[in-house]
Amino acid sequence: MSTPGGVPILRLGDVLVTGVLNELDDKSAVAFADELTARIVSDSANGVLIDISRLEIIDSFVARMLMELTTMARLLGARVIVAGMRPAVAITLVELGLRLTGVETALNAEQGLVALGWQRMPQRPGEAPHDSLR
Repeated sequence: MSTPGGVPILRLGDVLVTGVLNELDDKSAVAFADELTARIVSDSANGVLIDISRLEIIDSFVARMLMELTTMARLLGARVIVAGMRPAVAITLVELGLRLTGVETALNAEQGLVALGWQRMPQRPGEAPHDSLR
């Protein structure tokens, strides 16, 4: 399911998985925040993973949006992890003096899901490796 701004929000058990792209303007950011918070409530989500690995640049607007989304989700009882930050994005945040206060991060989406309680399914003997998550 996608938000009105076109950002997909997927449900994996009690975790919602979504992402942020560079093209997020004010209007689509508000629609995204509205949809995400509504989905946290309607899906009884305990966790939210926001993948920003496709985000090549960051500005104060996107940084503020991530902090606000995290705060809103926490108020609704969901833990948020922002995953996949590129080194250039981290450097830009530091250079601009922007702090993602209260935002928990993970190196990639898989580590973020593990932090939210997901585990890689154990491989059975003789079975080909796979990337399924439980």
